[in-house]
This record gives sequence, structure tokens and C-alpha cells, in this order.
Amino acid sequence: QVQLVESGGGLVQPGGSLTLTCAASGAIFAINAMRWYRQAPGQQRELVAAITRPGRTNYADSVKGRFTISRDNAKSTVYLRMNSLNPEDTAVYYCNAEIKQILNDYKQYWGQGTQVTVSL
Repeated sequence: QVQLVESGGGLVQPGGSLTLTCAASGAIFAINAMRWYRQAPGQQRELVAAITRPGRTNYADSVKGRFTISRDNAKSTVYLRMNSLNPEDTAVYYCNAEIKQILNDYKQYWGQGTQVTVSL
């Protein structure tokens, strides 16, 4: 059984910062790419940032220069540091990871989501 558990969401004022954390646990043999997605009300889920196992990153244009994705492979954890937040960043943020268990191929796993609200 593999689980992704997110934390760190909350209410923040415009211009503020938050750091999201997603920890993978269970019978994990290896983790490939790890990603953060978000979904605002009435919108489709969109990719925010991704990081490969060696540490290559890519970002949505809307967050470049403001968000930073990082990971700790020893802890099976991915982070999303969000600076200069604005109301358009309000959404439920989901962690996603490609995880391999012994004797299985890589599979996609999702966290339960954490709410980020940017408002006065």
C-alpha cells in the first residue's frame, strides 16, 4: 500500500508565502518523477511543477519565478515553496508521483489534496 500525504496548505494574504509538503510512504522500491498539480473551482486540474529523480525541474508559466519545487529522495518527499502568492493561486493542490513497488511497474499515485486560499 502506497500513500501520498500532503500538508502545509492554508489561508495566506496576497504577497505571502507557503510551503507544501508531500510525503510518500508504504512499500516503495523507487520513485521517478514527482509533481504538483492544482485545481481551482470550475477549472481543470493543471500541472504546476515537476521534478525528476536527479532534480531537473519544470514549471507552469504562471508560477515561474515564484514557486520552487524540490525533493528529498531519502525521505521520499517533495516540496513546493510558493512565494508572492496572489488570489489566482487559490486552488486545491495535489501531489502526484510515479512509484514502483517490488515486482510491479511504475504507477501514478495521488495525494488527497490540500487547500490553498489567497485572500485578504
